Amino acid sequence: MSRILVGPFNRVEGDLEVSLDIAGIQVRSAQVNSPLFRGFEQILQGKPALDALVYTPRICGICSVSQSVASAWALADAMQLTPPPNGDRCISLVLANENLADLLTHFYLFFMPDFAREVYRNESWFAPVQQRFKAIQGDAVREVLPARAEFLHMMGLLAGKWPHSLSIQPGGTAKPVQAQERLRLLAILAGFRRFLETRLFGADLDFISALDSEAALRNFADQGDWRSSDLRTFIYLSDQLQLETLGNGCDNFMSYGSYRIEGTRQFSPGVRRRGGPVQSLDSALIREDLSHSWMLQGGQPQHPSNGVTEPSLDNPDGYSWCKAPRLGGEVVETGALARQFINGHPLVVDLIERSGGNVRNRMLARLLELALVVPMMQRWVKEIDLKGVFCHHGRLPDVASGVGMMEAARGSLGHWVSVRGGRIENYQVIAPTTWNFSPRDHNGVPGALEQALAGTPVRAGEQEPVAVQHIVRSFDPCMVCTVH
Repeated sequence: MSRILVGPFNRVEGDLEVSLDIAGIQVRSAQVNSPLFRGFEQILQGKPALDALVYTPRICGICSVSQSVASAWALADAMQLTPPPNGDRCISLVLANENLADLLTHFYLFFMPDFAREVYRNESWFAPVQQRFKAIQGDAVREVLPARAEFLHMMGLLAGKWPHSLSIQPGGTAKPVQAQERLRLLAILAGFRRFLETRLFGADLDFISALDSEAALRNFADQGDWRSSDLRTFIYLSDQLQLETLGNGCDNFMSYGSYRIEGTRQFSPGVRRRGGPVQSLDSALIREDLSHSWMLQGGQPQHPSNGVTEPSLDNPDGYSWCKAPRLGGEVVETGALARQFINGHPLVVDLIERSGGNVRNRMLARLLELALVVPMMQRWVKEIDLKGVFCHHGRLPDVASGVGMMEAARGSLGHWVSVRGGRIENYQVIAPTTWNFSPRDHNGVPGALEQALAGTPVRAGEQEPVAVQHIVRSFDPCMVCTVH
């Protein structure tokens, strides 16, 4: 058996290293290292409570709105404050704007360029795929970046700027919408929808959203040449490389639920195993295990409301700055695939029941969310009451605690805050990639990515196995969020 170290990875947000034990022509086991410690949770201690709205978005430059929403919801929980319907809709629009831009960027600029690698040069499909998706140089880049930039103009209208907007508050949004701005928002969404329908999907979004099985998806793919749309290209490549056999993980999924409108989350929260029903999510069962982290050891795993983040290199079993969050002691996978499986979308349910969590299914779930959410955004814009209230105001008690749990593009994000005398006594964050890229726990159970990498094929002579690259990117890691 041999060992290779893969990393640092390109086209990944932040630093990532993966140590692989290779037996024969496949990965026997993996250890995932998040090598960048940043310390936001310590920075927040002792700060005025509302300053969290300034600090936490700076955990990340590409999902700062998600951090803003989680922080605002945690403070709103501490203040017992409920936003008005306009506030909910505008926050959901800003969040969806960032999430969908993220999903689009990941597919075109992070994931698909791997198929233009030289290792695939002898494949019959290589030339057109390289022409379309080669990093920086492919035709898709020249189309996607302007479409993404125009779509993100929504952020300016609704939040003032991106990243690190201060418009999202515990009681709603500080930026009301004017009549002419609503028309502009609808025009932006219509333009983005046209791009998705003509270039990505080659079909109407409502048609894509209504696909209810793998058979229906394949029938759609067969209706046109594999190069006629980028979704068809991905399906074709998935079949050629059998991506449904790569990256099978724990098949245990979790979602906090997403896009809250008048108290109801448009994608439902819950937990679900492959082959089982949706179960309610009990957040009291969340624990952070430090047994294999470079953290000061404090006995048994703690709930994040009581969590401690003290860096230490003295742990002989440590190999990552990432903690190991567990739900009821179990590993869970989070992300778009988990969201749609738990929300019960028939296509995703069928895909998971047939082949589980894998590279192909994770990517299809992300693309499906683009088709699902844009029409929802169009509806939310039309439902805004231009004469209504956009933000409620409240008072923070001297002693209080709160939690904000929501869905970022990459999965479940939670903020836990406790306040004393108006200042932050403790602040803990568990990001989506913390769940997915966690190290082993005290029982020696690997995290979601570590499980997904076991059994991965390795080609002769590979030092950076391309199959490993596909699996890692299928989770869309954000390493700066992982260890915040």
